[in-house]
Amino acid sequence: MPYKSLQHFIQALEQESELVRIKEFVSPKLEIAEIADRIVKNNGAALLFENNGTSFPLLINAFGSEKRMCMALGIKNLDEVSDEMEKLFRQFTEAKSIIDKLKLLPALKEISDWFPKKTKSKAPCQNIIIDSPDLTQLPVLTCWPEDGGPFFTLPVVHTKDPVTGNRNVGMYRMQVFEKNLTGMHWHLHKGSAKHFNAKKFSQSGT
Repeated sequence: MPYKSLQHFIQALEQESELVRIKEFVSPKLEIAEIADRIVKNNGAALLFENNGTSFPLLINAFGSEKRMCMALGIKNLDEVSDEMEKLFRQFTEAKSIIDKLKLLPALKEISDWFPKKTKSKAPCQNIIIDSPDLTQLPVLTCWPEDGGPFFTLPVVHTKDPVTGNRNVGMYRMQVFEKNLTGMHWHLHKGSAKHFNAKKFSQSGT
């Protein structure tokens, strides 16, 4: 990826006049979502709400245009992604001789570079550790007047099968009830639901 961190990407957006910093207080309850809705529908810039009543700034609409998507991916045109994938697929399917297969080594190296790298160093986000998590300290949005409360719209939910150890990462909308309690919806056929049921049945002995 062309950026070392989200901070780095924010700096790049600002340099390209693709970011608006909002220093006035704006509430995460309905106000931020309403402003963002209007900005998105008018192809506006990314918004960084620096004063939202919490200790955490809130970035929204960061990838809401083709230009910003291209910036995030380090390309000039979104077609470059599909073109590159098609090129790699053609190379793999057309390789017949040993020489052709050896020529694929650079392509294999390129594919391996796509995967996340493990490092022994700590990321900047680990400089501050909160021992007692409090979800109410985050600027979680309430988006619609009839919503039951603030929701994490696209959280990364990580679960593990208690029997096989297989892992699943899914996105399930989560409503914040208390500082360490949320409600979560998932369909019965989803991987995380299967993990939950497996744990429930193993604990009940059935």
